[in-house]
Amino acid sequence: MKLKTEQARLNRNLEGRGHRGICVVLEGRDTAGKSSTIREVTHYLNPRHFSVHLSAMPSKSTMKNWLGYWGNKMPACNQVVFYDRSWYSRAMVQRLNNWCSETQYQNFLANHKAWEESQGVHMIKFWLSIDENEQRARIENRKKSPLTYWKFSENDENALSYYDRMTILKERVIDGEWNVINYNDKEAGILSLMRILNDRLEALPK
Repeated sequence: MKLKTEQARLNRNLEGRGHRGICVVLEGRDTAGKSSTIREVTHYLNPRHFSVHLSAMPSKSTMKNWLGYWGNKMPACNQVVFYDRSWYSRAMVQRLNNWCSETQYQNFLANHKAWEESQGVHMIKFWLSIDENEQRARIENRKKSPLTYWKFSENDENALSYYDRMTILKERVIDGEWNVINYNDKEAGILSLMRILNDRLEALPK
């Protein structure tokens, strides 16, 4: 019931108000709950008001012009885009797996803040935080479940061995602008995220 209350509140916050585009960025470790959270948050939303961007393995041309690529994925006025991973993949997943060069990584760290400010949109960022034991349990469940086994990949296999390194990488970019939410209890985490999202939307100038 509490979740539906927040979903209804979100609909009201997005209906009939003019605003700059809004980016809702979800980042977190593998199995943190980014995709399932976006499904819950948007379940009752008017599809005219939002879209979802799912990050995939980037092409070579995208890797070379990383922020330029994401600049083309920004929301228009009166639109909300939910990002299931984002440009921050350069500083975390790509760096973790050596998919980007040291130069590309350092350029991102030096330039991403100014780039964000130049986009002319509101940004609301969430880090979905799970501890190592919880991630291990979710990976095992994904691997063994007849419903989710197909999602299991080599990245999941490696995720636990990368846990400490991922912590170091994320702490270089997850600053005070981010809303860090405990997602060991996913249901409680989703409710917290929706409350924060609604609070932030209601605080925006009308």
